[in-house]
Amino acid sequence: MKFDHCSLQECGIARFLSLLDGPWATLIIRDLLKGPRRFNELLDGLGGISPHTLTSRLRKFEAHQLVTRTAYPEIPPRVIYELTPLGMSLGPVLESMNEWALSVPDSTFDL
Repeated sequence: MKFDHCSLQECGIARFLSLLDGPWATLIIRDLLKGPRRFNELLDGLGGISPHTLTSRLRKFEAHQLVTRTAYPEIPPRVIYELTPLGMSLGPVLESMNEWALSVPDSTFDL
C-alpha cells in the first residue's frame, strides 16, 4: 500500500479524519451500523457522550450525507437517525480497524 504525499484536501486519510474527528464520531457510526436509532438510543448506548456533542456530530454527518434524519410529526416527536449508503460503506473500514486493534497485544494499550 502506498501513501503519496499530498495536500490535506487531496489526502484521503486527512479527509477521513476531518469527517470522523473526535473520540465519539467513529463510535456513533459503529452504533448506527446496527440499524436506525433514535437520539436517546444513541445517547444511552454511548455512555458518557453529552447530548450537545451527539447533536453536533449527527448534524455534521447529515451535512456530509453520511446520516439521514427522519422526523415524524407525532406527539411526542420521534426522530430516527440512519446511515446512508455512503455511511454504510464505512462498515468495512471500521471492521478493519476493529480487527487490527484486537490483534495488538493488550500491553500496548493503556486503557
